[in-house]
Amino acid sequence: MHDRAVQFSPFAALTGYDDTVRETARLTDEKQGLTADRINDLNHKIAFLKEHAEERPEITIEHFIPDEKKSGGEYITISGRFRRIDEYNHNMVFKSGEEIPLNDIFEIEL
Repeated sequence: MHDRAVQFSPFAALTGYDDTVRETARLTDEKQGLTADRINDLNHKIAFLKEHAEERPEITIEHFIPDEKKSGGEYITISGRFRRIDEYNHNMVFKSGEEIPLNDIFEIEL
């Protein structure tokens, strides 16, 4: 069996082939557009958070993370204590220091 397997070893020279196939098969989600109602709802929640920033409310955010290697990305949900809105960089900042672009937020749970 060993001798028989050796005859196929030259195909091992295709370095990275398995990685390429695996990357091509990996699925990504497309970024969903926001309706006017959802944008309005998010704007109200962000305004509420700005007004209550000193209270450091616990929030849960669903947001889109673009994929670095192909089109699309994934939606993830994180929870933490709200710190502030960075108006200059258009980010939501958590007490932990994590920052989320406002344009990538899909849902905010207060």
